Amino acid sequence: MVENALEQARGQLNSLNENDKKLVELAELYLQDSKYYLEKKDYATALATVSYAEGLLDSLNLTGKIKIEWKREKPRKVLVAGTFDLLHPGHIRFFEEASKLGDLYVIVARDVNSEKTKKRPVVVPEVSRVYMVGSVRFVKKAVLGDEQDILKRVLEIKPDIIILGPDQGVDEAWLKKELAERGLPGVEVLRLSKRFNDLRPSSSKEIIETVKKLFCGD
Repeated sequence: MVENALEQARGQLNSLNENDKKLVELAELYLQDSKYYLEKKDYATALATVSYAEGLLDSLNLTGKIKIEWKREKPRKVLVAGTFDLLHPGHIRFFEEASKLGDLYVIVARDVNSEKTKKRPVVVPEVSRVYMVGSVRFVKKAVLGDEQDILKRVLEIKPDIIILGPDQGVDEAWLKKELAERGLPGVEVLRLSKRFNDLRPSSSKEIIETVKKLFCGD
């Protein structure tokens, strides 16, 4: 979509002043950066840079300096899953960037499954966690996972893209194979190379440690 818009902008360079031409050049550089980071599997940076390119072109379009017909296809379904206990700014940034790829669906882990994985009781019950996640404006829909079959909700949602966190304990090859064998081939599985740490606290552990330090210390 952005590449097509950039091609339209290139065809109208003669009508732009030098400053506006530089914006088109900058958009092209951001798009090139996005492709570079995508090859490096740094999906967070790739999403950010392509968004900058889109924003620059859209600003020229909205101010009437160029005319761009955005060829918007049907939104893809993007899926992420996790416990989200405790919900923090790092999660919200994850949702924000993932939603740029399409309509974002979130599977929230059940209490019993979370306790097995985290080796501790949940702080926020599953009903409250799915309510909070579903209330985030970047999320189209949040659902509770299945206690027995971790792929059941995935098969119901039928995503085009699944995004895994950097430390999420799911093997990409296994996930693709299992989905294909159960009638859902061709799903693109991406893994973030790093957490979103630009807003703090960026982890549940950090929240817990801060609370302990502030309220449970000597």
